[in-house]
Amino acid sequence: MMRNASYDYYDETKNEVRKARYCASEKSIFSDEQGDNPVKSPVVFTKSKLWVNREQPNLKQFLDMHPRNESNGGALFRRVDFAKKAEVSIDQELLVADAVILIRTKPIDELLTVATAYGLDTDRDFAEIKHDLMVRAKKNPEGFMKSFDDPAVRMRAKVNRAVDYQILKVSEDSVRWFDTNSLILSVPAGMDGVDVMVRHLLTDKGSVVADEIDKQLS
Repeated sequence: MMRNASYDYYDETKNEVRKARYCASEKSIFSDEQGDNPVKSPVVFTKSKLWVNREQPNLKQFLDMHPRNESNGGALFRRVDFAKKAEVSIDQELLVADAVILIRTKPIDELLTVATAYGLDTDRDFAEIKHDLMVRAKKNPEGFMKSFDDPAVRMRAKVNRAVDYQILKVSEDSVRWFDTNSLILSVPAGMDGVDVMVRHLLTDKGSVVADEIDKQLS
């Protein structure tokens, strides 16, 4: 049973604090709009749940405005909107379906680019690669679909390929040309070398390096 079955509510429209209390037989939850002898009704949660029927608009309003409602910054209870949850669930399923369609319809080279950007092993049967892409797509369908148009994803795939083909050498503190061991850039402590390299190649300063990588990959 809710102990604080009444509370003070600041009404912005009237610029005053009003006493709110739940009385099942009253139309309003505000004491100044209730009858002379209102009877307060208990607010009881059974097994941590309270079902509010559409015929109880006053109870719904009382709970919606309650200061201990999670939506108002409280921590005692929260409203569960099953219709909204179902809508979100359907939207998520549709996103997953769209992501799966991309795996079925995109050209192999684009799928391999995304797979390489994710760091997947592409030196194996293509069906296995598609399976791993499917797992990624289901975990984050929106991000997966955006990856096909993301320049950073394509650049990451290029860097990973350059490492695989021994064009680049990425270590904890630097990125170097594999054949000459000459320094391309330093990697700050605690940062990922591939991430740093990708950001560098997407700048005007790094475009010359990116062009050279393209030449060697071709």
